[in-house]
Amino acid sequence: MALREELEKQGNWLFRGRSYLPLLIFPILLIALRDPGCLEQVFGDTVDGIYESLCIAISFLGFTIRCITIGYAPKGTSGRTTKSQEAETLNITGMYSILRHALYFGNFFIFLGITLFVEVWWFCLIAILSFFIYYERIMFAEEEFLRAKFGELFLKWAYKTPAYWPKFKNWNQPSQPFSFRNVLKREYTGFFVIIFSFTFLEMIGELFAEGRLELDLAWIIFFSVGLLIYLVLRTLKRKTRILHVEGR
Repeated sequence: MALREELEKQGNWLFRGRSYLPLLIFPILLIALRDPGCLEQVFGDTVDGIYESLCIAISFLGFTIRCITIGYAPKGTSGRTTKSQEAETLNITGMYSILRHALYFGNFFIFLGITLFVEVWWFCLIAILSFFIYYERIMFAEEEFLRAKFGELFLKWAYKTPAYWPKFKNWNQPSQPFSFRNVLKREYTGFFVIIFSFTFLEMIGELFAEGRLELDLAWIIFFSVGLLIYLVLRTLKRKTRILHVEGR
């Protein structure tokens, strides 16, 4: 099999399992958590708290990128399916006018913040390299699909739109307005995953460092508010049409 076909095959396989395959790094994470960071011991609680807040901010920067992307996305683009590649139209406006893989760009910052929170340099290095190898193949498979379906239109868009880093001067305002309801409908799970990930890392880190499961009041409030928002939005999506947006 030629390398192009092999990369596409790998990318499609990773695409189908992208909801679960990242969990394979979990055993490495547990090893890393036994090698705790030293910020708190060296610089004290204040500096450690600032660093943790910075990590959370980085992840929510990535989440914001996803929200901007989803908020402008029309129906038939930026889907969540894991079965196969899908696209009814080629979205070349909004975030996709400045970057070809806007959602994955957001995912990177979400992942980066969570990874840095562990405070173990070798885990960060392994995790970030794994991220690039993993998503590079998915991106390749997606672009092969779009090339086959949209042909010259895709090639013209790909020629002027970077794959990895946004080119802000290319911004092309979408024809549809930003839909906050569409963001709430589609991104509430990702929001809670971020909240859960940081709370879990904090709790397990305390277990390994102090030998007990314990959370400060601030972390309990952080998690509780996130869980409440998740449950409310999940109920609204499944039981009502409040979050429904025509054409999205």
